[in-house]
Amino acid sequence: MKKLAYVAAAAALAVGGVGTASAQLGDLGRLVGQAAGKLGADKLLGNKVPITTSLADAVHGDPQRDGWTPREPKRPLDSLRRTEAGGFVLGPGFFEFSAQSYCLHAGTHGPGGGDGYLYAPTKGAAEPIVVAILRNSVDHPEVSQQRIQALIWTLLSRSKLEDMNTDLQATARTLLDARELKAISKTALEMIPPEILNRALAEAPPLVRQALAAEAQLRSLASRPGTTFREMESVAVLAGMAPRGPGSQTVAEGRWSRHPDGYLIRYLPRGYSHTVVQIHVEPGSAAIGRTYDPATHVAVPGNTSRQRLAQSGRAKIA
Repeated sequence: MKKLAYVAAAAALAVGGVGTASAQLGDLGRLVGQAAGKLGADKLLGNKVPITTSLADAVHGDPQRDGWTPREPKRPLDSLRRTEAGGFVLGPGFFEFSAQSYCLHAGTHGPGGGDGYLYAPTKGAAEPIVVAILRNSVDHPEVSQQRIQALIWTLLSRSKLEDMNTDLQATARTLLDARELKAISKTALEMIPPEILNRALAEAPPLVRQALAAEAQLRSLASRPGTTFREMESVAVLAGMAPRGPGSQTVAEGRWSRHPDGYLIRYLPRGYSHTVVQIHVEPGSAAIGRTYDPATHVAVPGNTSRQRLAQSGRAKIA
């Protein structure tokens, strides 16, 4: 019996290699489960898909406001009072923030092509860990955005802490407490019989095999001393034109979402690592006094071939 990381790499690469993984990771367990028949996703993935947020969770879009811009003068979001967790206490007005954002869907294409993004909450087995990383990053400006992104990719590949190289372990220990570090093992892959995985991969759709192969490559890179960020990025972020992914929806660029707390928000990505966030709080709104916590937000594209983007309270400096 071998670890799933090595079996997945061998099996997936043998049948097609790394390519466009257009299925949302939230659907990955379901698709593999269907392919494996009676085995089910729980047997294959341990019911531990790290981040499950998908287009199905992005239900707050407001197409009636397409092309609309608030009349109020635009103000910097970071002029508002901040919370200890890196959030912003909202007041009435029109606000903008140039945020560091993070890829949550390795093996897919970055933003572009006029595709719009919608608000959805962070969900999945690794949600508490990812949110903690993003919140704590605000208090650790010495930790570069690239180091944070590399750690997030490693978590999404379901690596164990002890299998990460020393640089990734150091980043994790800077941004997470002892309880959160221990929780990483709960989303890591366990050992399963290779014949189970091989049968599932043989019957799975090509895009699922490719997604598993991308995860396996990231696990391998994360364990190797001296791995560079560019090496991980080349696996996680696909180049070229993004195809239209299955289950995609037409979402206008700059579409507003109405957050359940009562404010309007939209995401204008400038690449996967940089998102311009705009928020509008109407006078008298129930949102006044509430907190916008970027770490709990995922910007979800209408095109499922593109990356979901985690948001942070750290400013992106050009």
